[in-house]
Amino acid sequence: MDTDAVLRLMQDVAAEVITPRFRALQDHQVEEKNPGDLVTIADHESEELLTAALNAAYPDAVVLGEEAFAHDPGLLDRFNTADHGFTVDPVDGTKNFVHGSPDHAVMIGEQRGGQVVRGWIWQPQHEAAYVAEAGAGAWLNGERLTAATADGAPYRTARWKWRGKQLGDLGTLEATWACCGVDYPRLIAGEARAIVYNHSKPWDHLPGALLVSESGGRIGMIDGSRFDPRALGSGIVGAPDDATYDAVVEAVQPLR
Repeated sequence: MDTDAVLRLMQDVAAEVITPRFRALQDHQVEEKNPGDLVTIADHESEELLTAALNAAYPDAVVLGEEAFAHDPGLLDRFNTADHGFTVDPVDGTKNFVHGSPDHAVMIGEQRGGQVVRGWIWQPQHEAAYVAEAGAGAWLNGERLTAATADGAPYRTARWKWRGKQLGDLGTLEATWACCGVDYPRLIAGEARAIVYNHSKPWDHLPGALLVSESGGRIGMIDGSRFDPRALGSGIVGAPDDATYDAVVEAVQPLR
């Protein structure tokens, strides 16, 4: 499937099974995988449709869906050792979706040989389509993206226990938008000086990581090592430039 075809697939699936449930979910359509970790009928149905289409188009690729992983943890190992694979996050920001916030997204990432080569983020309520291709740039609704210098913007973190803490001399850590498919685009737009994550599941980060790097920003692990889509396990730092990334990595170490 070409890049536009994957985006159309995501938009069609969202229109079919996600958006009709927005602010219309019934109690029996929402469950907890773990305490506070919500999943909805929209997550399940959209992942099934996206996975089926990717499997049909790429029968030799490993498709790692967030909900499939919940039922088959060995899927992550198969993805990490595969030459070609896709990640599927059917409703990123599920808690936002359940509570009626428009800050949710559908995300797909693609890796070949351990490199992220394409990434897609579709924010249905914002009608924002983000697409990135390795070596070809990052785009929002067809317009090329360049990471904005965000002097004065807050440093943000997804880790609850770090919120409100000082990031060295850089400033106070504030909350993200609780959705990687929103966080990364808003980082690029200059609404965050940097973003610090304490977890790194592939489906959460592959599309946004490529979006950041292809827009001229910097993405890497929290210890300063390079971003590796098949060896995620610790935290991630995203920043609009190298200097900010290096400063955040140094400042965050005492919090770890």
